[in-house]
Amino acid sequence: MNISDFQLRRWAKALAAVSFAVLGTLILSAQTDLTGYWAFRVKDGGVNFLQLQQTGDAITSVAPAGRGGGPGRGGSLAGTLKDGKLHLVSTFNMPAAGAGRGAAPGAAPAAGRGAAPRATVYDGVVENANRIAVTMTTTGRDPLKGAFERVTREEAYPSRIPPPDLRDVPDNGLARTPPMGWNSWNKFQDVFDDATVRGMADAMASSGMAKAGYTYIVVDEGWTSGRDANGKIIGNGKFPNMKALADYVHSKGLKIGTYSSPGPQSCSGKMGGGYQGSFGHELEDALTFAEWGYDYLKYDWCSAGGVYSPTREDNQGAYQKMGDALLKTGRPMVYSLCQYGSYDVWKWGGKTGGNLWRTTGDIADRWDSMERIGFAQIDIAKYNQVGHWNDPDMLEVGNGGMTADEYRTHMSLWCLLAAPLMAGNDLRTMTEETKSILMNADVIAIDQDREFKPVYRLSQEGKSEVLVRPLSGNAFAVGLFNRGDAPAEIGFRWDALKFDTGLYGFRRLQAQDLWKHEAVPTTGDDFKATVPRHGVVMLRVSVGGGRGF
Repeated sequence: MNISDFQLRRWAKALAAVSFAVLGTLILSAQTDLTGYWAFRVKDGGVNFLQLQQTGDAITSVAPAGRGGGPGRGGSLAGTLKDGKLHLVSTFNMPAAGAGRGAAPGAAPAAGRGAAPRATVYDGVVENANRIAVTMTTTGRDPLKGAFERVTREEAYPSRIPPPDLRDVPDNGLARTPPMGWNSWNKFQDVFDDATVRGMADAMASSGMAKAGYTYIVVDEGWTSGRDANGKIIGNGKFPNMKALADYVHSKGLKIGTYSSPGPQSCSGKMGGGYQGSFGHELEDALTFAEWGYDYLKYDWCSAGGVYSPTREDNQGAYQKMGDALLKTGRPMVYSLCQYGSYDVWKWGGKTGGNLWRTTGDIADRWDSMERIGFAQIDIAKYNQVGHWNDPDMLEVGNGGMTADEYRTHMSLWCLLAAPLMAGNDLRTMTEETKSILMNADVIAIDQDREFKPVYRLSQEGKSEVLVRPLSGNAFAVGLFNRGDAPAEIGFRWDALKFDTGLYGFRRLQAQDLWKHEAVPTTGDDFKATVPRHGVVMLRVSVGGGRGF
């Protein structure tokens, strides 16, 4: 076979190009030292900051390994750089369910559920000394494409700023009853967009939820991309116009909330890392939220532990900064603290201007998580005050991880606790059963009772509990809870309810089953009911004007 000079020249050029490319990669690999600070960025997603150390081909993380939800969670990062190709692996323990994003320091794992190992792998190709195209793969999640970009130490780990001197921030006059609404996190984490939020507003308005009292549409983590050239916080490609979104939600007769952190970043979802926080920009961000027309701020501790000391004073001071800033805007904004119950926040959250404060790590859509969190709130219920509420986290009703009886227990317990009722499901696809739980007007009325008095435990025997909450109008809410795995008979004596007015015998009592929507006979000395496993019987008992039933 004859080979022409032209073909030989083409092959020679191609071979030279490949050789130069290989040589270039080898030279770049030899010259590239990854020692230093890096940001792993995902388009319209989060950012994870890393400090790396290179010795020969070996790459390791330097403590703290990461900020933004990456390998800093009790894990290590290690790998190699060979022939211009980066391979890093981080294996770390995910917190036990219910102690997830935002577990309080020292939080115990759920009974029977330890931390679950999870691996994150970064595979990339060096483009130049300051950028590496990377694909991140995490156990149980879809791969994400992003890039490692070299940053300064101050960008990765900002210097600490002393908290302000502590003082009491004036009450903003909001949230006279526990706030009601919807939050994006439980269902979507950070994988949602402007259209999702608009769809939730449409569904809240059309489904009857707004009429039932649900008011706030809260855009949780996942909306920011950073700051513009003037330092103003801005939305990412999924949320291109936060003011237009607020205007749309307001057009439905609803109010809207947003999310930030006292740290430089928020926590981390499924999209690569954390998002822009308000550290050092508290007043600027508060003014921006007000300018956009927002009515509610959830403020999540997250990376603040890297810039504040682990003390009550620093926690309180960090939240006080934003409480002061919100007041200075002149716009009424409900202030939701989220620092997972650290340092007994229920004793000082109101001093920062907070209207509600999380008392626990993240809830999970499972019975053991909801039960553990909910019943642990009884002993601190006395710290609730009008305008200042304990928050055991958002509702999981409708997300599919529990039975209908368990969801009714969830809703009943939160209402007896006077907890904020923030739905966390997809409002666009609710079943009639889910609607009947979330929109039970009689149960919601317990939560929203304006003459607040705390719930208390009347009795407990094994897995059976009777909880009582005094109500306005000389009435009581009574919850008979079966935390056991088989049906149980649970009861209480009528005379255990201490009414303010004298009675002419128990026959003057009136009682209503709030889930069956029917009257309950009040004859005899006591009430008993067979309660299903993980279920509840919820009563409202009041003094009647006649002879009773």
